[in-house]
Amino acid sequence: MSTVSAGTLVRSRPLRAALSILVTAAAACGIVVVATATPSNAATCNGYVGLTFDDGPTGSTSALLNVLRANGVRATMFNIGQNVQNNSSAAQAQVSAGMWVGNHSWNHAHMTSMSQSQMQSDLSQTSSAIQSATGTRPQLFRPPYGETNSTLQSVASSLGMRQVIWDVDSQDWNGASVSQIVSNASRLQAGQVILMHDGIQNTRDAIGQIMANLNSRNLCPGMISPSTGRAVAPDGATPPPSGTTPPPSATTPPPSGGSCTATATTPNVWGDRYNTSVTVSGSSTWTVVVALTSPQRVSTVWNGNATWDSSGTAMTVRSNGSGNTFGFTTMFNGNSSARPQIRSCTAG
Repeated sequence: MSTVSAGTLVRSRPLRAALSILVTAAAACGIVVVATATPSNAATCNGYVGLTFDDGPTGSTSALLNVLRANGVRATMFNIGQNVQNNSSAAQAQVSAGMWVGNHSWNHAHMTSMSQSQMQSDLSQTSSAIQSATGTRPQLFRPPYGETNSTLQSVASSLGMRQVIWDVDSQDWNGASVSQIVSNASRLQAGQVILMHDGIQNTRDAIGQIMANLNSRNLCPGMISPSTGRAVAPDGATPPPSGTTPPPSATTPPPSGGSCTATATTPNVWGDRYNTSVTVSGSSTWTVVVALTSPQRVSTVWNGNATWDSSGTAMTVRSNGSGNTFGFTTMFNGNSSARPQIRSCTAG
């Protein structure tokens, strides 16, 4: 991504309202399924965009995560080190919810006015706080206010981070209404990144409409590549396009090993899609094979590494260290009655 000179993207910092943490629980009866399922005709998204939220974690992070999960969204959270230190449980909740976490400086200062050693200390301290809270060291850095220079980029690179600005500014920090945020987000194109913020009610209220617009254009939320700074498919969660055969490297048969049990529930259903949550018991290292019914397709997978078989009819999800629960969003594509079935659960 091209360098943005100091001051060209200066913006006022968003208000951080002290909102009560919203806790929602999607209740559904678990159904254990270990039978052979009807094969699916899987399809991939036509492109990916990076949804990013700055300045967390805040007192509203839980509410934001609830909305993101309800809409089947994985996003990148650019966290402030001081906030992470003061609210480590919220930072951990971000990762547990399948989000990626980036470095947004220690206290949102104007970093281009710092010396190189000050920059180094600031970013290093922030990365250490994030790693301590989440177990993951950030690979992405977003400079406060979008202010950057070659020294700051060099420091970020020396700490193993790629600088990421944005292609689209939602203007949520500037008091934008829900409709304005949705309109701004509608400009997103494949590979692009949008700036949003944790702690803003209008932003949370806009997410459902943002996703509806992206879905209508066959765009899906993805991760930001540490190599290019562009939005790409989530880690290992890219099924092959409908009617095509993926390369052999995308075909991963489940390993041999012990048994485990996978329990699937469907906590959220909308007019065009639904979420499935799968809980595995009996092993902390597992491989679960899931099948859908054509023409349904999976658009997003979280808390697991997913691949597809050579015919594109079954999804294999492996544990990735995020716990024993994973989930995915399925688009109806005209078939609203079918639900995913678990073909097998293998331990080890």
